[in-house]
Amino acid sequence: MPNIATVLKEEIARVARKESRGDNQKLKKSSAQYRTDIAALKRRVLALEKLVTRLGRPSRRAAAAESIDEPGTRLRFSAKGLASQRKRLGLSAAEAGAIIGVSGQSIYKWEDAKARPRASQLPGISTLRGMSKKQAAAKLAELAG
Repeated sequence: MPNIATVLKEEIARVARKESRGDNQKLKKSSAQYRTDIAALKRRVLALEKLVTRLGRPSRRAAAAESIDEPGTRLRFSAKGLASQRKRLGLSAAEAGAIIGVSGQSIYKWEDAKARPRASQLPGISTLRGMSKKQAAAKLAELAG
């Protein structure tokens, strides 16, 4: 027959293990949640650092805008604006390019916003903006002949 002291000791050990297992489960669960939160925060910090880096370096557009600025005039470029001006005048890309002094492919790239015109080409775009259909036809005739 087992000794009452050993039975009591074993029962106390079993209950203690059961209690500690429950506490350990809670700790494991909270630890896993903390690791998930930490990983999410690390991803967010990385994304924010990339954003700060990108905002910190000067953009090409800002650099182009600064180089374009002259004391009295400020020429701007809009891809949509160029496309609408070309359609308004009824010109093909090659014809518009001939008036501005570039290729038709450059016009297509500018309109698709795949490229931006140089500062030296902006005055030509500006003159195209101020032309009428008759003036554009006359300019093309002049360039052809």
